[in-house]
Formats: sequence, C-alpha cells, structure tokens
Amino acid sequence: MSNPTSTPHEESEPDEDGDPITITLGREELVVRRRFEVYSILNDLMIAIWFAVGSVFFFFEALYDLGIWLFVVGSVQLGIRPALRLSRRVQLQRITRGTPNEVARDF
Repeated sequence: MSNPTSTPHEESEPDEDGDPITITLGREELVVRRRFEVYSILNDLMIAIWFAVGSVFFFFEALYDLGIWLFVVGSVQLGIRPALRLSRRVQLQRITRGTPNEVARDF
C-alpha cells in the first residue's frame, strides 16, 4: 500500500463566510472515500429499484407475493447503508491514524 500522505489532494470550498477552506487528503484516503461513495450510490439505486418494482407488482395478483419479497430485500438493503458508512469510517480512521476529515456532505 502506498503512503497515505504521498500525492496529497487539496480541495477548496468556501465556508460560511465565503473564505475558502482547504482540506488535504492522501491518495489512499481519496480512493477509500470514492469507493464507498460508489457503493453507497449503487446500494441506494438498488433500494429504489426493489421498492419501485415491488410497488408495481402489487397491482397484479399473480405478482403480489414477489412484490412482498422485493420489499423485504429493499428493507434489508436499507440496513446495509449504515454498515457501509461504519465500514468506511473504520477504514478512514486506520488510514488517517485517528479522526478522518469529515465534511457535512459525506454520505
């Protein structure tokens, strides 16, 4: 694994007063953040699909039971989201050796 402090990436965004805030992230930290962002997006997309398709299935008596199962799968996936966030936080704490730089927009 590469040194987390090598090839830092800096992001600047304005704070409440309009002054830029600079956050320095190591390469490995960026990889972890991006990877978990993609996992979270895919998980949310799958939840939406399960619930949308399950809702449509309720209109058809022959598909009613399958609709219930899709709701069960979607409900289980709702529990995956906090597990992803916890896993991401644990990995970031290992990489940053303590408290990761968190921002309000973190998923």
